[in-house]
Amino acid sequence: MSYWDPLPAVRAAERGPLPAPDGGTWLPSPQSRGTWWNPRPERWAERDWRNVPGPFYGAGTDNCWMGRLIAPAHVLYDDEWGAEFVYRQPRDPAQALALLGAVAQDPMVGYACDGDEHWTPELVRDWWRDRGRVREWAAALDRAWSFSVREEEREAAGGAREYVAYIDGGLAQDLRHYLFWLSEGRPADPGEPIPALTPRQSWVLSSK
Repeated sequence: MSYWDPLPAVRAAERGPLPAPDGGTWLPSPQSRGTWWNPRPERWAERDWRNVPGPFYGAGTDNCWMGRLIAPAHVLYDDEWGAEFVYRQPRDPAQALALLGAVAQDPMVGYACDGDEHWTPELVRDWWRDRGRVREWAAALDRAWSFSVREEEREAAGGAREYVAYIDGGLAQDLRHYLFWLSEGRPADPGEPIPALTPRQSWVLSSK
């Protein structure tokens, strides 16, 4: 599946009602809308190292464990302070809306969606080369929280397992498409070669 740019969908959705932790919807105040578009300059430097490459990332969030109530397929929690980060970028409008709902809950404005302005092919490849560190952390979190007495920790352990499976499965292909997006400014067409993540790999053909 070619890269899908979530930012137009996010801009279209941000003025309307967003998903809420209780399963309903809520309408952000005018003052809080769009804050993730203009994060503090230091946000990129402060980003959590576990964020998967892409436009969305968390840096110093303080969401009180609400992100997974809205976007469990995208948000995971730091095991030390409970800060949030993005382990899977959205792939369609519904997923973008869910992630936006989680982002808008953060009173610290710790999320941002300007990753495309900062990620480079070299940085993406560096992240992939160091993915073992992220995978080891997620696997350890799963082991630590799977049998926790706290329901929210047991639920988050499932997210850690999903992150491990994603790293072992479809993430490499997604990142190759993201490399193409960063280099060309457009999604790869079906059958078009996309860049490799490591020097030993050759360009591979894109697929829908």
